[in-house]
Amino acid sequence: MSWQSYVDDHLMCDIEGNHLTSAAILGHDGNVWAQSPSFPQLKPDEVTGIMRDFDEPGTLAPTGLYLGGTKYMVIQGEAGAVIRGKKGSGGVTIKKTNQSLIIGVYDEPVTPGQCNMVVERIGDYLVEQGM
Repeated sequence: MSWQSYVDDHLMCDIEGNHLTSAAILGHDGNVWAQSPSFPQLKPDEVTGIMRDFDEPGTLAPTGLYLGGTKYMVIQGEAGAVIRGKKGSGGVTIKKTNQSLIIGVYDEPVTPGQCNMVVERIGDYLVEQGM
């Protein structure tokens, strides 16, 4: 299966009649493996900050999480495995696997729990596959 089909078929899937706003799969180095058309262009320092927070949980909390220049308030996650952010009625879930970052961005009516489920399910599958 291609990385693009993971994004198109699994991350951008139907969620009770709705969809994530955008999604992507990136390598730990920030290179995009696949993304939805509306996914923001990430800046290198944004990816560096995300990776640093996975290594040292809590480093993004004081400054916020940035994706394509948009700031999200960091909320609860799983140290070293999941970062969650909130902005207004939407937010973001980032799951780290052995080789990649799975990112899902949502807005109402999609709920934080629905985004978490979609992103983390793909991430857990890739971890099981050694990726």
